[in-house]
Amino acid sequence: MADAARVYAEALFAAGEDKGKIDELQEQLGQFADAVDGDRELQIFLFSPYLSSNEKVEGLQRAVTGAEPEFTNFLELLIEKGRMPELFRIRREFDELWKKAHQRLDVTVTSAIELDPGVVGKIGEEVERQTGEKVELTSRVDSEILGGIVLRVGNMVLDASIRTRLDKLRKSVASAA
Repeated sequence: MADAARVYAEALFAAGEDKGKIDELQEQLGQFADAVDGDRELQIFLFSPYLSSNEKVEGLQRAVTGAEPEFTNFLELLIEKGRMPELFRIRREFDELWKKAHQRLDVTVTSAIELDPGVVGKIGEEVERQTGEKVELTSRVDSEILGGIVLRVGNMVLDASIRTRLDKLRKSVASAA
């Protein structure tokens, strides 16, 4: 059975496609989720089982102004169905759908030391060339990999780190003994 967050994200995405408002809905969902994430009182208000749906909808209508009607209707539906606590998972699922529709791919380059931005850029260009998708590139430093790089492209990982090579060597020596 499909995850509830995925179902709600797909429904909002489909509404956005129908109205040509995918980008607007993605931005508004992100802004709303960030606002809820940063405000403990807002979380208590929206997630509390002790407040009625009507009280929450009234509060939502006062707090959220200028949003797309599809978005406000969506938030009201989440409140009425008791699914507001799923908001952050719905956002992640919606963002994945948005990235797929816009042919965007998350790529993370991890190295033991700070890499030259030109090198990181060339890695991103090569991934774009091979995948045909626009790359959203992130570079991070993790001294525990000792050397080499770890490249995460979407859900795939290419681990060319010295730490991984040493671990494999250690295991092969241990199994040979």
